[in-house]
Amino acid sequence: MIWPVIGIVTVVLAMIPTLMLAVNLSNFQRAPKTKRNTDRQPTVSVLIPARDEADSIADCLREVLANEGVEMEVLVLDDRSTDGTDEVVSEIASHDSRVRLHRAPSLPAGWCGKQHACHVLARHARNDRLMWIDADIRLTPDAIERTVAFMDRSNAPLVSGFPYQVCRTWAEALVVPLIHIVLLGYLPLDRMRKSTSPGFAAGCGQMFMADRNTYHQVGGHAAIRATLHDGIMLPRTFRQAGHATDIFDAQDIARCRMYDSPAAVWQGFAKNATEGLATSVGIWVWSVLLFGGHVLPWLFAAIVFGFGVPADFRSSATVVLAGVALLLAVTSNTLAWWRFGHPWLSLLLRPIGVMMLLGIQWYAYSRKLIGQPVSWRGRSYAAS
Repeated sequence: MIWPVIGIVTVVLAMIPTLMLAVNLSNFQRAPKTKRNTDRQPTVSVLIPARDEADSIADCLREVLANEGVEMEVLVLDDRSTDGTDEVVSEIASHDSRVRLHRAPSLPAGWCGKQHACHVLARHARNDRLMWIDADIRLTPDAIERTVAFMDRSNAPLVSGFPYQVCRTWAEALVVPLIHIVLLGYLPLDRMRKSTSPGFAAGCGQMFMADRNTYHQVGGHAAIRATLHDGIMLPRTFRQAGHATDIFDAQDIARCRMYDSPAAVWQGFAKNATEGLATSVGIWVWSVLLFGGHVLPWLFAAIVFGFGVPADFRSSATVVLAGVALLLAVTSNTLAWWRFGHPWLSLLLRPIGVMMLLGIQWYAYSRKLIGQPVSWRGRSYAAS
């Protein structure tokens, strides 16, 4: 009969992210705390691309400059802002010599604005380690030192931290926490660390640290100049050159509010979708995995327990399978909520959040098919 078969498929699809998440939670380490060595501190260039960030750049710089345990320079690239970002940075730089303001040259053809800004900043940097953060990142006073410590322990020339994601609107609560679900529910971290395969490339564009020499050797942001998704593409560039990359849980040392409205959530996730989940092949695979792992268990259980299945077709096996699939889905949701402090709304309405995420991916994919450009921060890019 068809219903037990559907039940088996549902259990398998729900089991994949649940088991993977359970294993990965122990492997998704936080940056280690260190005993401070005042005789020899690591040198770090903190690089911040900023385009119309007047409302947030001062808070970002204040928390960066409060960091201890490292010798640092802080470079901000004003990417042709129209809101006075450069004036805010100039004022701070006039009181702290560690801060330097640079102004972006004209954006060359074929470049994404952020990748060009990161590239220009790296050219101006003087220190051995380069740390890029977005202007909406907020760091604890030990964040940079602990990121260095993780990089040293990992022995990877590129590492990326995943900050705590602040969610205040319903759309943020439903969609943003799915970053952890997709990352830890489907990427085997132990295999990622044992391999340099580009297929295991992962990172968060909000927070990267790289060895300067290796970065320039592999081509850095110039190698991914046209992409809108540095979170995947920069680690992939390192891995294609045979170098390891690593990721860590940065929620105790960094926080970020990615988007501040439902419209921004939709546009933000859509802008780089076709380089992430919504590739021509990936859109189908991820639709099956995400729908099957996080929506189908609830739908199947509702049909079986809600008596949508005629009694003469319902068997004890079907009931058990529906219960197991639902338990698996609830378990994965609860594990992520417990570990990462996701909003209650994310936990209670996970199927709706996943359907929103898939809707965004299909929206982006359909726009790519008809050749619609991607717009972000006042610039338009051809769909890739």
